[in-house]
Amino acid sequence: MEARRLAVLCSHLRQIDPGPSSLPERPKLNTLSGLSTSNCSTNADDQHRSDSAKKNEEKHCIFCKIIRGESPAFKLYEDDICLCILDLNPLIHGHSLIIPKSHFSSLEETPPPVVAAMCSKVPFISKSIMRATKCDSFNLLVNSGAAAGQVIFHTHIHIVPRNAHDQLWTSKSFRRRRIKLDKEAAQLADHIREQFKVLEKNCEDHSSQQSSAVGKE
Repeated sequence: MEARRLAVLCSHLRQIDPGPSSLPERPKLNTLSGLSTSNCSTNADDQHRSDSAKKNEEKHCIFCKIIRGESPAFKLYEDDICLCILDLNPLIHGHSLIIPKSHFSSLEETPPPVVAAMCSKVPFISKSIMRATKCDSFNLLVNSGAAAGQVIFHTHIHIVPRNAHDQLWTSKSFRRRRIKLDKEAAQLADHIREQFKVLEKNCEDHSSQQSSAVGKE
């Protein structure tokens, strides 16, 4: 599993031994409140996962264990919504992860307000990491789903600090082909836009169901 993750992330990898470590939980640096955890990006069936199944996932999830204080980690930043830690299997010195405190197995299952809260901290956290590691660039990565290289099924964002000669991957190491401005590409764009409408309708239906349920209480 780890090999697949690394293969997706880079083609030239320099192994780094993070070593065992732990750090006491730091006081909260910021508080985000009033965020709804309703996820309108998925359909109604996705919203009704078994509570027992999710609790079982949370019980064995390494990130959930770190959040509960049951597993050690270097905590860099913490607020009510998310936590930033050093990756225990870093691609490079300073490789860090932003994770939500609530358990969501993939990015598409993560409510938009939670994603927004995580992403809003990227400039602040990445700038601190770059200064501490004396880097001038960074990669922001998300592996969502097994085929994309996701190994830990709890949403997380990678911040990978970069230097010009760090021997990780380069843009030239990925094969890219210029898109053809043809009928096939136009059909793909149309199909994606159609899915936006489907998801928006699912969101509206879900909101309507929630309003009806509240009105009956």
